[in-house]
Amino acid sequence: MHKFGKEQYGNYVYFNFDEEDELSSIFEANKNPHRIIELLSLLCGQKIVPGDTLIIFDEIQECSAALNALKYFREKANEYHVIAAGSLLGTLLAQPKSFPVGQVNLLELYPLSFDEFLAAVDEPLYSYFTQIKKNQPIEDIFHTRLLEAYNYYLIIGGLPECVASWLQYKDPQRIRQIQNELITVYENDFSKHNGKINSGRILLVFRSIVSQLAKGNEKFIYGCIKEGTRAREFEEAIEWLVSAGMLNRVYNVSKPEHPLKAFDQLNYFKLFLFDTGLLKHMAGIDNAAILLKSDYQFKGALTENFVLQQLQGQFDVEPHFYADGRMEIDFLIQNGIEIIPVEVKSGEDKSAVSFKSYIKSRQPQTAIRYSKRGYAKDGDITNLPLYLAGITKNLI
Repeated sequence: MHKFGKEQYGNYVYFNFDEEDELSSIFEANKNPHRIIELLSLLCGQKIVPGDTLIIFDEIQECSAALNALKYFREKANEYHVIAAGSLLGTLLAQPKSFPVGQVNLLELYPLSFDEFLAAVDEPLYSYFTQIKKNQPIEDIFHTRLLEAYNYYLIIGGLPECVASWLQYKDPQRIRQIQNELITVYENDFSKHNGKINSGRILLVFRSIVSQLAKGNEKFIYGCIKEGTRAREFEEAIEWLVSAGMLNRVYNVSKPEHPLKAFDQLNYFKLFLFDTGLLKHMAGIDNAAILLKSDYQFKGALTENFVLQQLQGQFDVEPHFYADGRMEIDFLIQNGIEIIPVEVKSGEDKSAVSFKSYIKSRQPQTAIRYSKRGYAKDGDITNLPLYLAGITKNLI
């Protein structure tokens, strides 16, 4: 935000509701945006010029009055340019009367995708990556280098602080320390922002993700959180974590048909973590296991989490999955009216009984296998290297 303010505006002013406790009183006592601007100008010691000064409100989730005040800026002081940001904002937006619907533009930020990560850490390789087109063979030398970058992404992840640290220090120990600190911060935020929902239950769900994903393709099981647990005890905690953007929920469908959402089974879903690097750290996977191409118990789950993270936001409908007792399909992508089955492989293995059975019975126009194999057509299946998951829509 600071960089954007410097590059795009003549000046900018920054206010952090988490660092300045008294800041909230300005918004709680005033609804007139022009009066708020006067007080903010006095606070920062400079004139806030309409259209020339960008106003940044950070950690706005700490002050619901400031979030609500955005509608008054939109209606009565539209000449001022305002950006508001905050962590776990989704939980606040979900509350009634907490958000000025229709008055502000929303921009949801995700961790860096693999291609964004590549642009940051290896510009020449990224230049090659951007030139990959549909059905274009990828030379072995570039395939190998892109797989190496993919392995680095599994370790570092897409959180900006981790990527920035790697660029500056190239120190994996620093990455581990940052990831550990981030987990601590997130867990502290659970109790700080949870409202009426039991923070202990939120924490239990969050900490159960590794063991849940380690089960493979099975659905989320409440009993794995705590023995004897019932669904109703943890439904709100899960909803909170999904709304906060900490977890990605993928529903099973009763029929793999368009439109997928019409066949959602709301009690049959899987949960994934929002950042693969953080998941790798929480699972306690040693870097050597990834870099030396060894097999380990959590490899498939980590790869699925990566693919889902790359698919986020590419298609109008979020990915689903399909399991009916006879066959299991890792993900289903809805592209227009087409339903694309997806198989995720952590290595070069081509075996996939359920996937091939599905293709034979359903005869989809497109079927995708993500793996470490090269980009190629394999009968009815298009094999996409894992590092291309983030540009899938451009290649189908």
